[in-house]
Amino acid sequence: MRNNQSKEDYLKAVLTIRKQKGSCRSVDVAEHLQLTKASISRAVARLSKGGLLEKNYDGQLYLTEAGQKRADEVEERYELLYQIFLNLGLSEEKADKDACNIEHCVSEETYEKLLAWYQKTFE
Repeated sequence: MRNNQSKEDYLKAVLTIRKQKGSCRSVDVAEHLQLTKASISRAVARLSKGGLLEKNYDGQLYLTEAGQKRADEVEERYELLYQIFLNLGLSEEKADKDACNIEHCVSEETYEKLLAWYQKTFE
């Protein structure tokens, strides 16, 4: 796996797919991320070894408690950044792309300050 960003992308993909379809298999993640099945297979093995993901006997993917926590954190960061970018006037496409890229590198302190500012300004 290249880096922390790709690991988080895989976890978030599993979370998103399970929310949308109720189940998730490697082929679903490959389709969602537009990657090869071989790439997903390697990632699933590494995420499983790292205690973030489990694959059952029929190929269903499940986030472990630690994997769920990390995926939720990434999703929350994405949602906040996406909403900020939309409020700044970016298109949905640009807001999505930029939020996806930035969600991985925002420090906890910056995230907390952005969240407080957003809540004060827009809610």
